[in-house]
Amino acid sequence: ADFARAAGRAVAWYKVEAADAELPVFFKYLCASVARCRPNFGARNLLTLNEAWQAANVPLLVECFVSELLCVDEPLLVVIDDLHFVYDEEWMASFFQRLLPLLPREAHLVLLGRGLPPAPLWRMRSKQTLSVIEELALAFTLREARELFNLYGAPEGEAAAAWEETHGRASALARKAASLAARDGASSPSERGRKTPRPPRPVLIKGFTIM
Repeated sequence: ADFARAAGRAVAWYKVEAADAELPVFFKYLCASVARCRPNFGARNLLTLNEAWQAANVPLLVECFVSELLCVDEPLLVVIDDLHFVYDEEWMASFFQRLLPLLPREAHLVLLGRGLPPAPLWRMRSKQTLSVIEELALAFTLREARELFNLYGAPEGEAAAAWEETHGRASALARKAASLAARDGASSPSERGRKTPRPPRPVLIKGFTIM
């Protein structure tokens, strides 16, 4: 989200859900997300949706989508979040295998998922047409875990154990830090009977934290 805000271009953000597993549903939401930046985007695409879906013609659908992207010569960032919900669908690999090489230079696509995309997308990495940021690159270091615990007011001495337990995963570390901070705050005599405003909850971003 921080990258998207700083990208200096229009951003279309589509958060996939489990109910979006069928290609017609997925495609309609994808077009709708772009339409928030480019009004009426998808009007032509949706006319061919049923025909292409019934004929199992995924390339036709992709080409219609790309042709409509080309109608506007402006930078665009398309983010598809939680894509892992459709990893197992038959159309998924062929759809993106066709889409990625055809994207115009002005359009960048970011795919987010809880795991690596299925083949043959993964093989695109060797051709340098797909950049991959894996979980290990996003994991907090021990130093960052200690800084995070300090921000939450959690005991820094327990940061190492939490880091080992969570393998540095940001969300798991945050829950652990919040839990320990709440535990110690509840048991602290100096806090009993005194109402103090809570500090704003930190927003986690790899490497640093925004309050």
